[in-house]
Amino acid sequence: MYVVINGGGKVGSHLASFLLNNGHDVALIEKREGIVEKLTGELPGGVLVIHGDGCDAVYQDDAGVGRADVFVASTGDDDDNLVACQLAKVAFGVPRAVARVNNPKNERIFNTLGIEAISSTTIISRMIEEEATVGDLRTLISLRKGNMAIVEIELPIDRCVVCNKAVADLPLPVDCVLVALIRDDDVITVHGDTELLPGDVVIAFTAVEHEKALKKALTGS
Repeated sequence: MYVVINGGGKVGSHLASFLLNNGHDVALIEKREGIVEKLTGELPGGVLVIHGDGCDAVYQDDAGVGRADVFVASTGDDDDNLVACQLAKVAFGVPRAVARVNNPKNERIFNTLGIEAISSTTIISRMIEEEATVGDLRTLISLRKGNMAIVEIELPIDRCVVCNKAVADLPLPVDCVLVALIRDDDVITVHGDTELLPGDVVIAFTAVEHEKALKKALTGS
């Protein structure tokens, strides 16, 4: 399968690595020059990294969207994700477009246009409503026949090893992405500059074999 990803942030870069490690061909489009340089050095050699705007047909063409099986828009801007997916569908005829949706109110717009919308807030809300398990590390949803999972980890109140640090600076295991925090009664979408606080409940997307390593990285035990 050939997948083109627009957006080289934490979500896009981890997705690119995961797909490549599972035998898929991947191209990634990123418009921030500094991030492109970082991705070029960090991502596996099989990922094609293109410096450009994924909302521009020129760069989608460079990435080979016309032959892609899936186009994924993973930036933190819903408008950009919508434009990029529409361009991939209309101009290049990609059979499947998937978008990260940061504001769940926008999900209906994406779905109406035939774009698969993934809102972490909506997913987490459903998890909270359906929660029925015990323990500080709980596998809430198993994906890809058990290879990937969404897990929940509660940070300790005392001696928190990751608290008051930006998520982008945390030494997380590979194939692990922090999706959101539950803090008191609020659900907070995680970005690179998000700081963790004692008692936060972290929702993460991880390879099942890295669950224990992720827990140790976040809790120290």
